[in-house]
Amino acid sequence: MQEKLRRLKDKANKLPLSPGVYIMKDKTGKIIYIGKAKALKNRVSQYFGSQEKHLTKVRKMVENVEDFDYILTDSEFEALVLECSLIKQNMPKYNILLKDDKGFSYIKITRGWRNIYAVLQKDDDGADYLGPYTAGFSVTKAVEQAKKIYKLPTCNKSFPRDIGKDRPCLNYHLGLCCAPCSGKLSLGEYLKNVDGALDFLKFGGKETIRRLTAEMEEASENLEFEKAARLRDTIRSIEKVGSSQKVVSSTYKVQDVFALSVMDGKACFAVLRFEDNRLCDSEHFFTEEGDSLSEMRAELITSYYSMNRNVPPRIEIDGEVEDKENIEKWLSEKRGSNVNIVVPQKGTQARLVEMCKSNAMQKLSEKYRCNDRNREALEELAMLLGLTNIPEYIEAYDISHTGGSDNVAGMVVFKDGRPLKDAYRRFAIKGFVGQDDYGSMAEVLSRRFEEYYKHKEAGATVGFARLPDLILLDGGKGQVNAVIPVLKEYNIQVPLFGMVKNSKHRTSAISTENGRIDFNSRKKAFTLVTNIQDEVHRYAVAYHRKKHSKSALSATLTQIKGIGEKKAKNLMIKFKTLDAIGKADKETLMSVPGITEANAVEIIKAFKGE
Repeated sequence: MQEKLRRLKDKANKLPLSPGVYIMKDKTGKIIYIGKAKALKNRVSQYFGSQEKHLTKVRKMVENVEDFDYILTDSEFEALVLECSLIKQNMPKYNILLKDDKGFSYIKITRGWRNIYAVLQKDDDGADYLGPYTAGFSVTKAVEQAKKIYKLPTCNKSFPRDIGKDRPCLNYHLGLCCAPCSGKLSLGEYLKNVDGALDFLKFGGKETIRRLTAEMEEASENLEFEKAARLRDTIRSIEKVGSSQKVVSSTYKVQDVFALSVMDGKACFAVLRFEDNRLCDSEHFFTEEGDSLSEMRAELITSYYSMNRNVPPRIEIDGEVEDKENIEKWLSEKRGSNVNIVVPQKGTQARLVEMCKSNAMQKLSEKYRCNDRNREALEELAMLLGLTNIPEYIEAYDISHTGGSDNVAGMVVFKDGRPLKDAYRRFAIKGFVGQDDYGSMAEVLSRRFEEYYKHKEAGATVGFARLPDLILLDGGKGQVNAVIPVLKEYNIQVPLFGMVKNSKHRTSAISTENGRIDFNSRKKAFTLVTNIQDEVHRYAVAYHRKKHSKSALSATLTQIKGIGEKKAKNLMIKFKTLDAIGKADKETLMSVPGITEANAVEIIKAFKGE
């Protein structure tokens, strides 16, 4: 690897200090990355220097580079245009490639007791469809609003099949559903609601309000006050939906808002698209973190508008964009008029960018980290324990033995509220013989922190090289007080608590150095800690049973003449089970370290019952 890097760096150092495009290739000659540079020599040589400066994605790319080509251009702008063209043609593995999976959306209208749904494709199912529409986000929101205004069911019940089978659900009591399931609503009355929802979807809120207002006034003149009241309530619902929608509006009539969120080497690129000052569409894309956020934003923007997206006159973004002037020039040529990329600092536009960034982070959390429920549990736990940060990485420990024999410990890890089984570890207690849960726990944590410093010195960043945000011990104040001196000795600044069980062996509280914290009504935190305690107990007990089983088998072997603990252990390592040992011949037994011919004869006699 080092020889290859030296060769490639020597070649890169011979490049001119001119703008151009560089093309990285693997050992088969396949293009794996395309980039542009203001000065080719400076940019390309950076790849083949110290690899510690690069993030994982770039290091992987460099590991696979066997050679590179380059194309000189007259300007940085020409390099940008050529780069976009070559990326689109070759789709290199290590470039940010946004998959253009944007399809059409439809509004589906079922038959019989009709209902409306937002769907991504038309099926040959006899239903009617409105569309196609290009903005799936808008279709989904519009259908949600129409169903809310006209109180259409959102459950999975089928009518008339399920009429009268159950009592109306909570939505009916909240005034969100007309409850055809109750049997009190005729088909004709229900279909009037569906027709109203379709009119709202086809003609929009303003036109629907105008028509309903005329009907309300006519009903009032005809002394049909109940009908007029229903129409009035519908008008108010539409106005309420319209006023809430104005919250998501922009200062500029047409614009796109971009934001990038990065977490644990992964990234999410979110886009909010506005037309007529209203949010009309939302998209998000996942990729890997790059060396620089400004480079990532530049690559993401060029990739996005290479997918035949309409270019707006204004683009709001959450931070600096590398080569911004040339990207603006490229976008302006695509649009046919000026395009500005802006980083807003305050006001409505800044709030829109912040909203976009929150969306990106939420999508990233949903895909790669914990779900909302886990996040709430961790936040609740942090509040309960008085932690300054949410404990995203938790280590838990438990001791297991049988009357002081076969002492072991288990360590489990919960990352973002979920078990991270690759990080689990097992410990056989070595410091003493007999039962001492406090001493065992202190030994295990001492060994864990010794491993931390060893791994840290070696330059590792995962496994034992990572300190947890929180340590939980299975036990009460005694276990906590036994481990606190260990943390001080190793200068480890990690919050430490115990997990206390009641007389029924169920998690009941958190133990501190001086007392305990009851869970009370904090149900999510309670469930999380219970899961952690159950998991670490299961893991430690499983290891103990395995070790104890081997010990018991070894004890059986030590009853044979000439077989001590060491020879018994070697036999178990070789054969795994007593049955396998009993079936082995003399030569096979003698292949075990320490087993002599005389030992082998005694073993065979013992298993034959002689």
